[in-house]
Amino acid sequence: MTKALITWGGWDGHEPDKVAGICRKILAEEGAEVTVTDSLDCFDDAEGLRTFDLIVPIWTMSTTTRDRVVNVSEAVARGTGLAGCHGGMCDAFRDQVLWQFMTGANWVAHPGGDGVDYRVEIRDMDHPLVAGIGDFDVSSEQYYLHVDPANHVLATTRFPTVTWYHSPNGPADMPVAWTRKWGLGRVYYNALGHKANVIETGPAHEMIRRGLLWAAGSKAAAAAGPAVYEDFARAGSHF
Repeated sequence: MTKALITWGGWDGHEPDKVAGICRKILAEEGAEVTVTDSLDCFDDAEGLRTFDLIVPIWTMSTTTRDRVVNVSEAVARGTGLAGCHGGMCDAFRDQVLWQFMTGANWVAHPGGDGVDYRVEIRDMDHPLVAGIGDFDVSSEQYYLHVDPANHVLATTRFPTVTWYHSPNGPADMPVAWTRKWGLGRVYYNALGHKANVIETGPAHEMIRRGLLWAAGSKAAAAAGPAVYEDFARAGSHF
């Protein structure tokens, strides 16, 4: 049975408890055993983290320790999947650069705030995580992120939508959803989800659903492949 850990907290404006509930329901409906906690103490147990097939962090901003981030990083590098959305994953633990490297980006702005009307454009239309999902419109925060160029981009959105300091730079297609690898582990991120209702139904919900299940299959995929785990973080990294 797939084992998933959902940990939620941080800024209440992102409704982390409700987002956690959506993720829990998705995973439970697929037969997963889901542990839900509103504490980061779970990140202290390095061995325990490695028993999970999937970790879903929902912690906008907040603070944590380097050791906790290393514990998550090592679990993912050994094959545990990591998946999340919006600020709950890529605007978390801002002083922990290893977290940003592992997740593939960090948030820097949402010009216009909440209620911006913008389009999500599917890019890799043959990828199973987005196949059959057409472009769609959203009214929410439009995330401007500093993004790892190694990410496999699934969907983008066009900036600028709202005139702001960045506008003179001209049009830019910003990733909205992507996959990446971290050691043997699968990582999935989706920038949607400022409020729980944004990802509760429709194409955004389906993207999140597929992303969670894909990341939850990380260990099985690693076991079937030729890759070998190495303890990179404890071999001299300066993170």
